[in-house]
Amino acid sequence: MPTVDIRIFEFRDEPQVVQLWHDCNLTIPANDPHKDIALKLAWQPNLFFVAAIDGKIIGTVMVGYEGHRGWVNYLAVASEHRKHGVGKALMQRAEMELKRLGCPKVNLQVRATNPAVVKFYKKIGYDVEERVNMGKRLK
Repeated sequence: MPTVDIRIFEFRDEPQVVQLWHDCNLTIPANDPHKDIALKLAWQPNLFFVAAIDGKIIGTVMVGYEGHRGWVNYLAVASEHRKHGVGKALMQRAEMELKRLGCPKVNLQVRATNPAVVKFYKKIGYDVEERVNMGKRLK
């Protein structure tokens, strides 16, 4: 496999990132990916990473930390690059940055309709925790 470059998101990446998210079925009508990117760039833009091969975006991970818990969103890897360590490498970068900030624990959410992703996270050391997931849209 060619060398994968994991780096901080740049503005020029947006069209490829949005397409990747669509291709990976990460977008839903309630979340405009362009707005999600704009929100991330306004808050901790240095915690938004892309994986690229020769300039082509093949993966992403969006990370946040508010001083109590770290959060992972939008982990995506292009289907033709899965099972080659790209997702694991993106998560290692995310965890490294969170550790650097003093983050004691990482949380993430996986759609119940996506058991393959649950399997991936279990393989890299994450556990399913018994919680009630709640949310409220403010916009």
